[in-house]
Amino acid sequence: MRNRLQYSFYLLLTLASSSCALNKAQDFSRSKYLNEGYHLVWADEFNENSLPDPKNWTYEKGFVRNNELQWYQPENAYCKNGLLIIKAKQEQKPNPDFILDSKDWRKNRTDINYTSACLITKGLQSWQYGRFEMRGKIDISAGLWPAFWTLGIEGDWPANGEIDIMEYYQQKLLANIASSGKNGKPKWFSQTKSITGLGGKAWAEKFHIWRMDWDSHSISLYVDDLLLNKTPLADLDNDHQKGTHPFKQKHYILLDLAIGGMNGGDPLNTKFPNQFEVDYVRVYQK
Repeated sequence: MRNRLQYSFYLLLTLASSSCALNKAQDFSRSKYLNEGYHLVWADEFNENSLPDPKNWTYEKGFVRNNELQWYQPENAYCKNGLLIIKAKQEQKPNPDFILDSKDWRKNRTDINYTSACLITKGLQSWQYGRFEMRGKIDISAGLWPAFWTLGIEGDWPANGEIDIMEYYQQKLLANIASSGKNGKPKWFSQTKSITGLGGKAWAEKFHIWRMDWDSHSISLYVDDLLLNKTPLADLDNDHQKGTHPFKQKHYILLDLAIGGMNGGDPLNTKFPNQFEVDYVRVYQK
């Protein structure tokens, strides 16, 4: 009996020690930018095996943008084993918005052939300036278009501003920032990095950290501390709507896994279901 009690006590100590180590690791991670003056102001660690936290996330629904193939629906997103899983599926069902002879691409498709999810913090969480960070793993198969990005809370696109902290399609990472040009069309400041140059499939099998540093002077976008794009805010003013600066206002976060469309490529030979895995999203401010 005493041996069993000793073993049980040892097991409890081991579990407590492991839990303490995990908490210390998380605390260290959250405080690692303190020497730069940053403090954690918001995070989602996705640690509960459940649906994404409704205090943080809502969803886009239906066919949304860029002639993409996927129908967005909340049920394609869930949390498991400390990760947010955004799942893309190949499944066919009727398009509930279908209208015969419609000129709108969202309505002239008789069927839905792919589903996925887009999570957004709009109306729930938003920030002006700070360090935005996401640790995640993306699949680089043809036709997939995952993204971690932000949009301004005021104004119509592109005058509200767009920041693509992580965007991937057709064998390249993109780090993009957009405001409104003189013609009202998007004015892009974009940089790309080939997946081959980063390490190809071996690179994509690992988790990586995407980061944005955004202040009143510039926006800098990184992957694993590699600077991809740094653009002064002075270059990002709206040419079409003078007096409204898209990056001197709060932005909200979007996480999605799109398929095909204008830039995603052809998913015909890609294996489904597929997924975009997110370990955490964190926002720090000074």
